[in-house]
Amino acid sequence: MAGAETVNEEAPKAGETMTGMLGFIERVGNKVPHPSIIFLVLIGIVMLLSALFAALGGSATFEQANPATGVVDHITTPVRSLLDAQGLQFVFTSPVANFSAFQAVGIILLAMIGVGVAEELGLISAMIRRLVAVTPRFLITATVVFLGLLSSVATDAGYLVLIPLGAAVFMSIGRHPIAGLAAAFAGVSTGFAVNILVTPLDGLLTEITNEAIHLFNPSMSIGVLSNFWFETASVIMLTVLFTFVTDRFVEPRLGAYEGIHPNTSDELTPAEQRGLRFAGIWTLIVVAGVAALGFWPGAPLWGHLLDSLILIISLLFLIAGIAFGVGVGVLHGSMDVINPIIKTFASLASLIFTLFLVAQFIAFFNYSNLPTVAAVHLGDWLETLGLGALPLLLGLIIVIFLLDLIIPGALPKWAIFAPIFVPLFYRLGVEPEAVLAAYRVGDSPINTITPLMPYFALIVTFAERYKKEAGVGTVIATMVPYTVSAIVAWLVLFSVWQLTGLPWGF
Repeated sequence: MAGAETVNEEAPKAGETMTGMLGFIERVGNKVPHPSIIFLVLIGIVMLLSALFAALGGSATFEQANPATGVVDHITTPVRSLLDAQGLQFVFTSPVANFSAFQAVGIILLAMIGVGVAEELGLISAMIRRLVAVTPRFLITATVVFLGLLSSVATDAGYLVLIPLGAAVFMSIGRHPIAGLAAAFAGVSTGFAVNILVTPLDGLLTEITNEAIHLFNPSMSIGVLSNFWFETASVIMLTVLFTFVTDRFVEPRLGAYEGIHPNTSDELTPAEQRGLRFAGIWTLIVVAGVAALGFWPGAPLWGHLLDSLILIISLLFLIAGIAFGVGVGVLHGSMDVINPIIKTFASLASLIFTLFLVAQFIAFFNYSNLPTVAAVHLGDWLETLGLGALPLLLGLIIVIFLLDLIIPGALPKWAIFAPIFVPLFYRLGVEPEAVLAAYRVGDSPINTITPLMPYFALIVTFAERYKKEAGVGTVIATMVPYTVSAIVAWLVLFSVWQLTGLPWGF
């Protein structure tokens, strides 16, 4: 009895320790400001550093190929102050031009026209439910994970639609709903930076990368498919890995589900089934039209299909969404299409404001020449170490892992890192596509275990439906196997890719 009493006394202490640690993380995390505030602070820091290093005579000398003459020029770049007369003129006169030239804004707004209509009219939800409904039971886990990985094409729709649906699907076939929630969460969040489809995030990351490339080669750019092959391999690997982790580790640890089954259903109504047929027919029509415009020599889009992908994807979602709405019977006039677009754009207000500040940060940072000078000197130092490209790339990935604990957003981190590391690695002979692929690896695995991830509280709420005492610790403990396995497997995959020289994409 004494031994039993000792065990009973120790258990609460262990729980209290864990709760205290999580409480500390939550308190610290709540003090981290909004990304827009972070970029305001960074702008101030860049202005002060530019003035300091300009006063100290900071500069860098390097070789750069001149695309016009074909010769190598020796260039000396000084640090320019943002606080002298010319610098302040730039600060006060350039914000509108900086924002207008920041193509990431246009890309995400264009993409979200179609995706927003499809999401608001119910097409995306119906497609996911249909795919799950026709999937054999032994493939349910893999299907939920795979759909989670694909869901980033609709930005955050997976968090709102697929994660609760994953729990409901598992419960409907007698499996633990939190295991389904975890499998979907792993796919949606841990693999958010990779997809076999072109996503709005691809456009954002690509444009920020090109801004960094233009620091050393204005005539060079990469496209949204620059990591396509690596992303495809990553999606396949993560699907297999997360399926294994769910079935062999996470679900057995949870045990049998004994809670009350809520009244949920993943069955489609006859109207939704009709809507999907309409959407499928019009999708084929759009695809045929695009093929006619670009898949034969002399066609209007011949040689320009990759440049048109964002518009094509937006049109696909827009027309399919409208067709679905007509089939379901929820469209009765033009405002039924316009209102979803307005609602989607309204939900992007915070992001657009953050992008405005990101555009200013990048422009001010580039004007100061700090990224060029830093990259040249850091590159000179790294070259003396003789570590080679792969160890340095792996080091970058690990730094991103750690930073993701406090800045989960993919865009803010890359806006900070790209102007420094893309030119730096280029000087070391590493192509920008490899650096961007390294960033994709580092960006997502920590998402599911950091309470600072914007949707983390929502996931806890979903878990509470099936386990009343569930909290932050429940979600973190459930997701740690996914995070650890993803980090290890992804580092191995990236290393193999870099060492073998496989193409990163198109």
